[in-house]
Amino acid sequence: MIGRFRSGPALRESRTVPVVSSPRSSRAVRAAALTTVLAGAAALVGGCAAVGMPKPAGRASPVSGPVRLWPGRPPAPQPSPEAGAGVDGTPLPLPALPRVSSGDIRKVSVSSVIQAQLDADDRRRAPAFDKKTESRIRACADQPKACPVRAPEYQDLTGDGKDDLIVGIEAEDHTVSIWVYKLKDGVVNRILNTAGTPLAVDVTEGKLIMREPTETPGYEIRTVFGWNPHSQVMEMQATEYDWQPPSSTASPGRKP
Repeated sequence: MIGRFRSGPALRESRTVPVVSSPRSSRAVRAAALTTVLAGAAALVGGCAAVGMPKPAGRASPVSGPVRLWPGRPPAPQPSPEAGAGVDGTPLPLPALPRVSSGDIRKVSVSSVIQAQLDADDRRRAPAFDKKTESRIRACADQPKACPVRAPEYQDLTGDGKDDLIVGIEAEDHTVSIWVYKLKDGVVNRILNTAGTPLAVDVTEGKLIMREPTETPGYEIRTVFGWNPHSQVMEMQATEYDWQPPSSTASPGRKP
């Protein structure tokens, strides 16, 4: 008697196998059929597993920690933090100026503030400018075209809701000194004294930001100054190197 045997429906594959009425022959046929089915299933599974499986990349390199060079040498001396206003990082008052009872620093003459600052620096024997630049500053009223003092700017840099005075003075070598003044109990106080060759000076969220060129093309130094309520001065809070496309970078001699 000849018949047809169909393998399991999960594999959906038909195979023709001779069936004999003898029990021993039937067991042999079923065993052969089962072997065939299992072999096919194994081939299918093996083929799926081989796709997308990770392959060994070979022996990994050993992991090692950092190696300190010259471990016996002490660290290099670190520079002291930059003073915000005076030599000791405290506000520098200008008592020679009259008190401002209104609390509005816009009522103060900018030229009188600068003259008082120059006099105070001379008394401390710490002039901020060379003699030629200082002479031009003092002669601004008579020779405005040669005056190196830029137009005053007013911004709230201390978060008290009141404007502070920002002064910029450009020296002969294009170095720009930036002074910031605040009224405290009616007295004009300098709270920032810094200088550089800025490409631009910005105020963002109460921070004064100065961008300067570097010797590496395309890179700029971005220095951020912010108000410190404890020391009552503006301090340097961050210095970053930023990449700028060449088209957006001005020449160092250009005024921001």
